[in-house]
Amino acid sequence: MEFIQTLRLPLVYCLVHVLIVGCSPADMPQQAELAPAATSNTKATVQRSSESKNLARLAWPNWMGPRHDGISEETGWATDWPDSGLTEGWSREIGIGFSSIAIDHNRLFTMGHVEGVEFVYCLNAETGETIWSHSYPCELVDNLHDGGPGATPTIDGELVFTLGREGQLFCLRAKSGEIVWKKELQTDLDVPMPEWGFTSSAYILGEQLILEAGRVVSYDKLTGTKNWQTAKHSAGYGSATSFEHNGKTLLATLDCDGLRITDSARGEEIAFYEWESPFLTNSTTPIVRDDLIYVSTGYQIGCGLFQLAGNQLKPIYTNREMRNHFNNSILLDDYLYGFDGNSNLGRVVQLTCMNFKTGDVAWKHRGLGCGSLMIADGKLLILSEDGMLVLAEATPEGFEELARSPFLEGRCWTVPLLLNGNIFGRNASGKLVCATLPDAR
Repeated sequence: MEFIQTLRLPLVYCLVHVLIVGCSPADMPQQAELAPAATSNTKATVQRSSESKNLARLAWPNWMGPRHDGISEETGWATDWPDSGLTEGWSREIGIGFSSIAIDHNRLFTMGHVEGVEFVYCLNAETGETIWSHSYPCELVDNLHDGGPGATPTIDGELVFTLGREGQLFCLRAKSGEIVWKKELQTDLDVPMPEWGFTSSAYILGEQLILEAGRVVSYDKLTGTKNWQTAKHSAGYGSATSFEHNGKTLLATLDCDGLRITDSARGEEIAFYEWESPFLTNSTTPIVRDDLIYVSTGYQIGCGLFQLAGNQLKPIYTNREMRNHFNNSILLDDYLYGFDGNSNLGRVVQLTCMNFKTGDVAWKHRGLGCGSLMIADGKLLILSEDGMLVLAEATPEGFEELARSPFLEGRCWTVPLLLNGNIFGRNASGKLVCATLPDAR
């Protein structure tokens, strides 16, 4: 029994990459002061030439970035990191969780849990100081992991959308934290709370807000009015993505029953392919290129590439060479980069480079645990499971490390973010850090 429980160790992050019991709308204040455990611990403001201008130059407004691909357009930073490590600009505590980071207009959004209360934070990206916070009662939902929020805030213009671990969906004003509208998904969708809670990050498609939450659901992003919802299924823990196909805008989601393709206009199911995991732990976001759709799952299930043809998803290949437990692989050119293996066996998890079209493995590399990564300027920015930042070439020719720096400690499953010359990252216990990259000049 102990062995089985160990195998069921989490899948929280995504996005993921992530909630309503005992939390009525009247219990949820619009804003709240920071709990003592979440007060700022600013060490220094980020020092950089034209720092304020740089911090406002680019944005990373949602899970997996502005193009939803995990790839940054950031350039102008150096790869020769100091032997002593990167300079820490600031750090602070935000509470337990795996919610990643979104930044726009120098406002950084993330989430954390402090003693029975879940917080949405809006911070100054330059200093780490609080601009505003919003809080509400929420269970930790620490089933075989640390718990806390796992969805990433989604910024859309003057609005920010967040999802709590028990299904508390909020539309807030980005400048002030004022509630525009809110939903409690368990009630509104008539779905049970998933075993690991709700972790889908909001996906904005035109005027729609799309979630995978035991149903695929579309809300009007401005009013919260429900446009449509699909039939119930076993909730997944990843997020939705969209793509164009035969003149229609379709949605791809991976829930714990399988890969689902849905018409974004009416919510009608176009195609479905069964893709179950042993412990209902499908937690990644599908990767789509043209009519090809890629998914990956842990627990010896592996990955698959499918072609959408009519109302069918036809397998191109399936194998066990890329078993993403909870963090997404990233597709650059024709190759996928991701972590193959489960967090409970982190010592044998391997960073893997795989040919997207064929499923052939180009290389594997051990020693980073069950980590996470993003890509910038043709390079892999990796956060190892134990908090080491590693920079490597994104190439199928082999793993080539360029630099490394101590960054965090404790359990690190949340993908880092490189934006405007700074790297932002967090650990599970709630330490949030901003480090400054050396300038390429």
